[in-house]
Amino acid sequence: MNEQNFDYLKNQVKYSGFGETLEGQLKEQIQKGEPDFSLKHQADFGGDTVNANLHFRKSGMTDMYFFNKYDLSLTKSGQEDPSISQTFYVNKDNNITLKEGYNLLDGRAVNKNLVNKEQEKYNAWVQLDFKDTDNQGNFKLKQFHENYGFNLSKALEKHPIKELQNPEDQSRLMDSLKKGNRQSVTFQLEGGDQKRFIEASPQFKNLNIYDSNQMRTTESQKESQSESKSKMQKQDIQEESDESPSKKRRKRKAAGIA
Repeated sequence: MNEQNFDYLKNQVKYSGFGETLEGQLKEQIQKGEPDFSLKHQADFGGDTVNANLHFRKSGMTDMYFFNKYDLSLTKSGQEDPSISQTFYVNKDNNITLKEGYNLLDGRAVNKNLVNKEQEKYNAWVQLDFKDTDNQGNFKLKQFHENYGFNLSKALEKHPIKELQNPEDQSRLMDSLKKGNRQSVTFQLEGGDQKRFIEASPQFKNLNIYDSNQMRTTESQKESQSESKSKMQKQDIQEESDESPSKKRRKRKAAGIA
């Protein structure tokens, strides 16, 4: 067995979020020398369960194996069958970890450093598009680049979040949100401190806010309503600007305006 290859693979599996429990099975499968094999892993996140199937393939020219991809399925709390699944491909760097995969399947966005076709590095928020799939049945990824206009720090500053007062707490909070987590925070309100849960929503350039029962709060709803109202106002202004002067005069006359 290629020990160097085994060490590389076990670390790759570990840092992809699957821990060290698969090491024994990984070594056993490599020693068998089969062309390909897969390993199964299960994890729980707050009552939800994810099942992963990790795929490995042997090189056609050497004795080295490669960790190519893993299939991940999510079963929500209280359900018996998986509600959604996705295949995540493994590269050399910046792979989607197990926890990030769970967060994506649960509808949240993850911030990643990526590489384009020209091998240029860039940063973007990624989120599964549950309305669009590729030829393999995988959900396509929506990307929100830095120039899209979402700034996590500014979105946080709009709210009375206690953790923002301490630089270390703020840094940990932002790191957690970038991984796609729904993070517990303390809102400092007139009636006293209250526990809230927040998650990044780059597509709408704000945060989703939940109360202690994980229900969307009025603060979050107000943001959505405000944004919707703003879009409608912009649309009305655009439609008004597109109308001819004669059509505008007829509208004023019908409304009783001179």
